[in-house]
Amino acid sequence: MIGSTNGTDLVPIVEAIGSGGLSATVEVVLSNNETSGILKKARGYGIENHFICHKNKKRDVFDFEMSQILEDKKIDLILLIGFMRILSSEFVDRWFGKIVNVHPSLLPKYAGGMNSDVHKSVLDAGDKETGCTIHLVTKEVDGGPILLQKSCPVFENDSIDSLKERVQKLEGEAFIEIINNWSNNEY
Repeated sequence: MIGSTNGTDLVPIVEAIGSGGLSATVEVVLSNNETSGILKKARGYGIENHFICHKNKKRDVFDFEMSQILEDKKIDLILLIGFMRILSSEFVDRWFGKIVNVHPSLLPKYAGGMNSDVHKSVLDAGDKETGCTIHLVTKEVDGGPILLQKSCPVFENDSIDSLKERVQKLEGEAFIEIINNWSNNEY
């Protein structure tokens, strides 16, 4: 897993593994944010984790450092969970077909948007439905083939935070489904 933010989706994945509902392992968590929640959660679960500083580095150098760790761990599937950086072409080429990203909308709506900005856009547009999309990562931001979408209603009294919370619950469910299907070679 690679993330920059809170890593909320790590929790349902680890819980599903622990309960036997998901036959997988989380080998390593990487983050470019030393104080990210995803690193704190990984530490709490005893998952190997690494902070990789991206400052004053070219994108391809930073991505190469991530690749080295992922290769050492013989990673089969990379989950991008709130990763707030664009990956280099070299990284995408190296891991093509093995990287999935979760986006907090029903793509193609709000492609390229991030985090709470997406939920604000949903509310500002008056959308009646939103959700999450898991897609393969390609060189086009949020443009890879869609693997799974889960939707939920948008309520009149929703705030950015209430909508985000509902969508994040869907994200965890979607990741579990993707991982199960991945291990069954359904993608």
